[in-house]
Amino acid sequence: MASKLPVYLKIHDQIKSEIEEGKWHVGDRLPSERELSETFNVSRMTLRQAIQTLADEGILERKIGSGTYVARKKVQETMLGTTSFSDIIKSQGQIPSSKTISYFVTKPSSSEMERLNLTEKEDILKMERIRYADDVPICFEVASIPYHLVSNFDKEQITTSLYKAIAEEGKNTIGKSSQRISAVIASEKIAHFMDIKRGEAILKVSQISYFEDGVPFEYVRSQYVGERFEFFLEK
Repeated sequence: MASKLPVYLKIHDQIKSEIEEGKWHVGDRLPSERELSETFNVSRMTLRQAIQTLADEGILERKIGSGTYVARKKVQETMLGTTSFSDIIKSQGQIPSSKTISYFVTKPSSSEMERLNLTEKEDILKMERIRYADDVPICFEVASIPYHLVSNFDKEQITTSLYKAIAEEGKNTIGKSSQRISAVIASEKIAHFMDIKRGEAILKVSQISYFEDGVPFEYVRSQYVGERFEFFLEK
């Protein structure tokens, strides 16, 4: 009996299989739609449908004015509890790293006082970092931390793995976190740090992390490259 699978899905399956077999690797540019439609002997509309399905699945990435590429697997954060960026990256078999852009002690803004339950007389440690997975920039992060919580830590401890330092050295148990996520476009500054084009899609995340007793210890504003990171919700 002849297969009733739509033609575009047959093409989808073949391209996916060829990627899995190593014909194309992450970052490779696929032939043009015209070339592929001739290869598969189908209309460009049918070919485009197959390519779009692969793009929707995150297997391919379409770049306007450039072409279609084999996509890098996105870093995925499961939105359940509070997990450090380093732990998320390690759990997916990649190597985390950071580059500190700024690091200083200052007075909190009104929004930082509100979110961290601080007074105007208290200090915060504020730092900007680029976070990487296997040397690929994933997000630009601005973190505000009550200074009294980290005043005894050295800079390397804080910038390398804040959660580990707080849990092990500070002997505090990390609890829940709250997050707000929105879609924005990359500014010139973010595009430069993330090695993307200005105007590309960015996931903007505002997160407050708490100790188990409900005391907030970190207020972070992060901007993730949309094509390299995704959030996964579990109920």
